[in-house]
Amino acid sequence: MQTQVETLDGLQRRITLQLNMAEVETEVDKRLRQLVKTVRMSGFRPGKAPLKIVAQRYGGEIRGEVLGEVLQRGFAEAARANNLNVAGYPRFDQGAGGEGEVAFTVTFEVFPQIVLGDVSRIKVTRPVVEVSDADVDRTLEVLRKQRVQYQAVDREARTSDRVHVDYVGRIGGEPFQGGEARDFPVVLGEGRTLKDFEGQLLGMRAGESKTFDVTFPDDYFAKELGGKTATFEVTVKSVHEPHLPEVDADFARSLGIHDGDVAKLREEIAANLRREARRRIQAKVKEQVMQGLLEVTPFDVPNSLIAMESRALLERAVNDLKARGMKEQDIHLKAEVFEPQAKRRVALSLLLNEIARTQGIKAEADQVESLVEEFAQSYEDPAEVVAWYHQDANRLREAESLVLEDNIVNWVLERAQVTDETTSLEALMGNA
Repeated sequence: MQTQVETLDGLQRRITLQLNMAEVETEVDKRLRQLVKTVRMSGFRPGKAPLKIVAQRYGGEIRGEVLGEVLQRGFAEAARANNLNVAGYPRFDQGAGGEGEVAFTVTFEVFPQIVLGDVSRIKVTRPVVEVSDADVDRTLEVLRKQRVQYQAVDREARTSDRVHVDYVGRIGGEPFQGGEARDFPVVLGEGRTLKDFEGQLLGMRAGESKTFDVTFPDDYFAKELGGKTATFEVTVKSVHEPHLPEVDADFARSLGIHDGDVAKLREEIAANLRREARRRIQAKVKEQVMQGLLEVTPFDVPNSLIAMESRALLERAVNDLKARGMKEQDIHLKAEVFEPQAKRRVALSLLLNEIARTQGIKAEADQVESLVEEFAQSYEDPAEVVAWYHQDANRLREAESLVLEDNIVNWVLERAQVTDETTSLEALMGNA
């Protein structure tokens, strides 16, 4: 088989394969004769069908198999002989050949030659956070609010109270969909209903009624109501004031501290906050390192790999939307939407693999085990979570990939321009 290699734009290459059809037909004839010995065909005993009949029935299928095998073998040999590292799937097209020959062109992409740039040019700002007593106090307050209990009171409704109301809304004197409810709970000041609606409920007592107008925002989620004014008739059924639990032994026990030790609860909260802070810092630093690596190491990314990753991201997004209750016919996403994200993911994968290969960076077994144990600490039964990871090799491989990324990040940080910046926990969490 004769071959010819051409360099096209960027990472694209083309190989022309000249196939001797006599050799192909010889192999086809050989396989047909073998098939005759075992084939079952209507009207003939097993193995007694004439070769001509078998060729008519199976010749095209076998010729396709032989041709496919010859092309794949010829392409693989030509790529190997020319040191071509093929990326993605090649495209085969038939062309004109010489006498007794058929030409096929194979168009494909190769992996880029990656030369790591100057990592000392990468700038990284690393947050430094100390978890304080005030941070623990804020977390305790959140936990208290999550366990709030409401008690009925005989007074005017105030901010933070929960009121139950009956209401009927009309636009132009006509009811509208979603404009009526009975015994509907509203926590005043929480912002889960329209601000103008909530505001009218302040100062009302159980048994009182009121009629007032509310204008829906132009960008209201129910588009048919956007910008319209509705008249509501509202009756307050009850007013309840919030009562937060005391931070005491019972509260500690409700959060898994079996002996009710509040000091131990605070220590556990602090440990969880430090663990979460560490994860946030690692994520912020990793993102800067990854972006820096891409900026100092420009290279072409195979379009075929981008397309494959785009389709994978599309499939994942569609499955997620379906799991959330959307019907497949209502999902109108296209793979092209994910191309920028796919390109970055593929580029980083190629770059990180090259760094790991050239620098001898690996994920050690004890590091993987430590990461799994760290993940498990966020759950009630850490030992069960560790066992769950070890039940599936794919889960351990995911942990191994994360460790390898962390090791590469640490390798870069030793060479990059790193500035430590004192930051509050609230700012790190995005709450400041």
